[in-house]
Amino acid sequence: MEVTGGRCCGGTVRGRMEGRGSYTLPTGTEYRGELKDGLFHGEGVLLFPGGGRYQAVWNRGVPAEGKYTFADGLEYEDEKWHYCDGYDRRFYTEICSSLKPAGISQLTNLDPPRKIPAGCYDCGDGFYNPETRIVIDYKLRFLRNADDDEHEWIIRTCRKAEDEKTGHKPKPRKWVLLDNNNPKQTGDECK
Repeated sequence: MEVTGGRCCGGTVRGRMEGRGSYTLPTGTEYRGELKDGLFHGEGVLLFPGGGRYQAVWNRGVPAEGKYTFADGLEYEDEKWHYCDGYDRRFYTEICSSLKPAGISQLTNLDPPRKIPAGCYDCGDGFYNPETRIVIDYKLRFLRNADDDEHEWIIRTCRKAEDEKTGHKPKPRKWVLLDNNNPKQTGDECK
């Protein structure tokens, strides 16, 4: 394990992981379950640092069947996946807890959303700084350097730190002079 930087806990046979145990990858992802000849084999679960989990039956290191569950409890369905499709764009928390009142936006599945460091983007697994082209996880640990394609995708599609306070801003009123030189706000015609 010294070569890969991973950590294992459990039995070994001929220097390879064997039986029930766990293996933690350098990324923080942890496997817990059955192992055979140094590979995931049998029932086991991958636990991801962000809270997601992949429960599967493994065959010589390859999942034969499994189910992914997101950190918020949403279960991924390989077929008939209707979450956030073209017809229903609600977040999972909105499906479970209902929509917000009109005028109050929910920008992410987390409510309230994560605070993004100034000048950075939330790219789903961490924060991206376009000046350094580095992605760090939500605990501010290095994840990776972004290549040109990922940089462009993040800039084009991901949520950026707010440059100014957002929220409801009243529409500015315009004043007009009536024929008797009395000012009146526009928009008051229906009052």
